[in-house]
Amino acid sequence: MKFDEYQEKTAKFDLAKATTNLKEVGFIEKVLGLTGEAGETADKIKKILRDKDGVVSDEDRDSVIKELGDTLWYIAAIARYLEVPLSKVAQGNIDKLESRYQRDKLHGEGDER
Repeated sequence: MKFDEYQEKTAKFDLAKATTNLKEVGFIEKVLGLTGEAGETADKIKKILRDKDGVVSDEDRDSVIKELGDTLWYIAAIARYLEVPLSKVAQGNIDKLESRYQRDKLHGEGDER
């Protein structure tokens, strides 16, 4: 599935409905949801490290995949609220990383490295 197709399909599950007013509850809810889902993903990984010595079972993998999917949903929704195709977000990230790679700046700090 392509990013923009995914983003379009996820819109029907947004009960708040997308607008471009970032002060509306729907947008704020998506930002909070993103942080929550990212936290849930991290928590599942933490428990695999802590309780299973880092060994990932098929059940663990499926559980993490579900959380990653929820995280992706919120990313797609936020991009939609900003009227940005998810493909543009993805391409922009690749372009940024490629630039850093070419300049040997993958390590370090700061957005503009």
